[in-house]
Amino acid sequence: MHKVGIVGAGAWGTSLAMQAIRGGNNVVIWAREREVVDSINNESKNHIFLPNIKLDTRITATNELSELLPADMIFIVVPAQHFRKTCKKLKQYLLPNIPVIICSKGIEQGTNALMNNILSECIPQSSVMIMSGPTFASEVAEGLPTAVTLACEDLEQGHIVSKAIATNYFRPYLSSDLIGVAIGGAVKNVLAIACGMLEGRNMGDNARASLITRGLAEVIRLAVALGGEYKTLNGLSGLGDLLLTATSSQSRNYSLGVAIGKGIPHSDILSKRVSVAEGVFTSSALVSLASSLNIEMPICFEVDKVINQLKPIDLAIKDIVERPIRKELD
Repeated sequence: MHKVGIVGAGAWGTSLAMQAIRGGNNVVIWAREREVVDSINNESKNHIFLPNIKLDTRITATNELSELLPADMIFIVVPAQHFRKTCKKLKQYLLPNIPVIICSKGIEQGTNALMNNILSECIPQSSVMIMSGPTFASEVAEGLPTAVTLACEDLEQGHIVSKAIATNYFRPYLSSDLIGVAIGGAVKNVLAIACGMLEGRNMGDNARASLITRGLAEVIRLAVALGGEYKTLNGLSGLGDLLLTATSSQSRNYSLGVAIGKGIPHSDILSKRVSVAEGVFTSSALVSLASSLNIEMPICFEVDKVINQLKPIDLAIKDIVERPIRKELD
């Protein structure tokens, strides 16, 4: 039995707490909101972020990061733009070589840093891991079948973490490609917004399938340029996560894109949500990163223009479909 600390009590963090309990661990989850802590401890519910799921009564919640320790492993599940601040606060409590598993998906605005780079910088004594893949939080919380990629610097510790959280219906597959897994998780949110926009514009299933395929090519292009492995993006943390996120109304990023495609200003949509659509914030950082490397990512670039520069969607679509014809695999 391990003590598992989870930093972040949104829908995904709360679902991971349920999965860690099923793996036979003691679980403490940290939440920023006092009402979330009280709800979990007093009612075994997370009324704000996962309201329809009854939580295991053995899960305890806290507002104090220090109460997560001593822990055998820490999962960080906070929004990507808050990741650095969270790591800095957590650093003082961690012993050397404790596995810290990144479950946040995004690219930091301003620095263009991946989450694993931030973790290595802020908590150099940690053993860095990333867990990513096709995971809707509610389905994991309900115990439905799920498979993920667990990328790690130390494969021996990766085996320990995977065994701690694995069950018959939750299967982590190990990888050593942190860059590929990080890029797959970040970029798929931007592409999901693009697919949602097509749906909102009634562009059809052919267009969505084409966008997913060409979007995956953009993900691979960037990941390889940064030192990732192309085969990683054909797996759970690449193609698998993209397919899930870009095809279902359960996806916050896809549903945001649908609403934008229907003409609703994205600021109005976001103001009514309690959960973060990471693709909104990742898009600008992604464009900056790709531009600095001279990497072509036309779909992602157009999403950024629509979201952050108020470019009309129909003009963005026109500019994509009128690009010069080229060999598919170039």
